[in-house]
Amino acid sequence: MTAPAPAVAEHPAALALAGRHRVRIWEPLPWLLAIAFYFLFPKYLGFGTDLLVTILFALSLDLVLGYAGIVTLGHAAFFGAGAYTVGMLAKYGIWTEPITGLVIAAAVAAAIGFVSGLILLRTTGLTLLMLTLCTMALLEEAANLGQEYTGGFDGLDSVPIDPVFGIFEFNPLFPNTQYLYVLGVLFLCFIFIRTLVYSPFGQSLTGIRENMLRMHAVGAPVRMRLVLCYTISAAIAGIAGALWAQANAYVNLSALGLDRAATVLIILVLGGCGRLYGAFVGAIAYMALSHFLAKIYPTAWQLGLGLLLVIIALFARNGILGIFQSFLHRLKAKRARSS
Repeated sequence: MTAPAPAVAEHPAALALAGRHRVRIWEPLPWLLAIAFYFLFPKYLGFGTDLLVTILFALSLDLVLGYAGIVTLGHAAFFGAGAYTVGMLAKYGIWTEPITGLVIAAAVAAAIGFVSGLILLRTTGLTLLMLTLCTMALLEEAANLGQEYTGGFDGLDSVPIDPVFGIFEFNPLFPNTQYLYVLGVLFLCFIFIRTLVYSPFGQSLTGIRENMLRMHAVGAPVRMRLVLCYTISAAIAGIAGALWAQANAYVNLSALGLDRAATVLIILVLGGCGRLYGAFVGAIAYMALSHFLAKIYPTAWQLGLGLLLVIIALFARNGILGIFQSFLHRLKAKRARSS
């Protein structure tokens, strides 16, 4: 007797998706390095905290730009919304508990993202790019004009934040608590984002990015999925802004500035867009290079960074991770030919 054939064959695309979704052996490495950084470089925990916040902010942008293909230059609007929400609530004694403060900040940023997304995502291309920039500029000017509540140009300083879980206090001079707190939130948000992008919803976003007309043809609710993605991304950016305000105990107009929006875009170009860990690699490369180049050439450090960005954009369109992945493919091909 012959063995019965399987009733249903696995689809190759489903197998490929399952392979990508599986946790790879190297994925715990960034988190182990982050924990090691805490013990090996206690004097640089302030820098490390800023780095972790930047990674989370870059992940939020990667969700809309790298996976959904939504081109935006105003993502700092949501970062600033989260920062000012936490800062104003704490400064005026309304709400100083940090973890629930993150939830409130995420809700405010998500609401702004949802309302603006319903309007802005009717457009595409250069129009969308300029409208997102205008949205950020409007929020920045509103924060500047609302000096009575936001502190205007000077911002809000000495923002009081309660201890985490009522035990671990925030200390600007010894940012041990801030670092571990931000690392924990980053890990939880990353797990959520990773699950999302490998879900059917995340795969539909990739389909929209690759061929929007075909997704319309198969009956996918393209616009509402883009709005939902934009809203989720805004909420995560709001959490990043709230973490920044809590860790530094202040908030000012730089949270809503073009510099912050452009920097996070550069980080994704450096690391690799639509790759999850591109945000990690790009943030580390950008902030480390900025730190060391500023020491070597204090007046012209941006020149070296700009040259590196030009080289990456011209010769490695998938960023640093793309270079590494291309090297691995060539190595595998060489081994296959030799065997």
